[in-house]
Amino acid sequence: MDQSVKQNQSALAYFRQIARQFLNRETTGGLLLIAATIIALILGNSQWADAYHHYLEAEFLFELSQHFTFSLSLEEWINDGLMAIFFLVAGLELKREILVGELSTLKKASMPLLGALGGMVVPALIFASLNVGTASIRGWGIPMATDIAYSLGIIGLLGKRVPIQLKVFLVALAIADDLGAIIVIALFYSEELSMSFLGAGAGIFIFLMLLNRMGVKNLFWYIAGGVVLWYCFLNSGIHPTIAGVLFAITIPGKPKLDSKNLKARTVKNIVALRETDLENRVPMLDVRQLKLLESIKKDTENSEPPLVKLEHKLIDFNAFFIIPVFAVANAGVKLDVSLADVLSSSLGLGILLGLVVGKVLGISLFAFIGKRLGISVLHSSLRWSHVIGMGMIAGIGFTMSLFITNLAFISPELIKVSKISILIASLIAALGGIITLLFTKPKLTITGPRVMP
Repeated sequence: MDQSVKQNQSALAYFRQIARQFLNRETTGGLLLIAATIIALILGNSQWADAYHHYLEAEFLFELSQHFTFSLSLEEWINDGLMAIFFLVAGLELKREILVGELSTLKKASMPLLGALGGMVVPALIFASLNVGTASIRGWGIPMATDIAYSLGIIGLLGKRVPIQLKVFLVALAIADDLGAIIVIALFYSEELSMSFLGAGAGIFIFLMLLNRMGVKNLFWYIAGGVVLWYCFLNSGIHPTIAGVLFAITIPGKPKLDSKNLKARTVKNIVALRETDLENRVPMLDVRQLKLLESIKKDTENSEPPLVKLEHKLIDFNAFFIIPVFAVANAGVKLDVSLADVLSSSLGLGILLGLVVGKVLGISLFAFIGKRLGISVLHSSLRWSHVIGMGMIAGIGFTMSLFITNLAFISPELIKVSKISILIASLIAALGGIITLLFTKPKLTITGPRVMP
């Protein structure tokens, strides 16, 4: 077998392992997110509600010098700071999927991309049709979102009842959905632009791209530039979370040491290691052994792409800290709006129908049209009822829907109705998806000739 083919197969196996780890992590992260949501709702509807909101509005000052200070409230540090890291991780995942994953070829990407497109367009149209000409029309982006942590957490709870390919489909769809949300935020939920800060941000982005082109693999320089990029966007009028995505684009996807050179160097070091006195001396007593082991360790680290290395460092922090903290800070809405109030409000009804009906309708319809037109293929292990069940679960907008709510509205009343509608819609979508998938029988596939006893 050709050496390049072997290397490609090895890389694909490596990234499949990462995908499996990601799915397991998101299952646990989804459960943690559910717990964080419950905690937030308890705090927001308890005797501690005033203190809860007081601490979220408390200002925290950052002072580097007497000429460089800025302050943000705790809620802003979470929504503008921590969520920039959330979008950075989303950008890294998107870039990895485009390079070697489910979005790497048109054949692989077509159905998730079409599903994601339908899952954004149809909910937005449903919402807009109910809210056109009203003050709440700015919330049209709210029902477009899919919460990847919640969705995969629910899918993970169903275990082997759900084909692995459906989970992969959902990952690709949710990542494409995140990209759509990023574009919507950048184009439609930005404030008055500061050209000086925007120009500085563009300069930093170009500088980081040049570092990538020059072959710089040290993450320190990228991280330092990324922090400056975030500060520029914080003051530019474009939401600073977009800086996280742009930063992700600049991270190199190729390692400092490729597989071929890693193998050659490792073999050389092992041969040299065998020539030392392994029987009688441990590395702590033998400087040469210690140096050879350190060299092997360093080479192994250099063989990991910076993109994957940064994603590994941040993905647990993202799943187990950022998303739950965001939920605690944003889901603590006072539940003094009834379901009847939500259904009688064009805003509430638009969000409810957009997430519960629009998501599953858009995803299923666009995926079906893609298959009928011959531009996408449904995996042999999946039934259309799997796609419908997944489409329902994709209606869990939660994190991203709450995030867009904060960008769309200033009015506390509109924010309250939106958040309660998101919570109700997400619950209905989750229950509907679970029931649909539980009653969907696995699709039998023929793996070989059947031998009669």
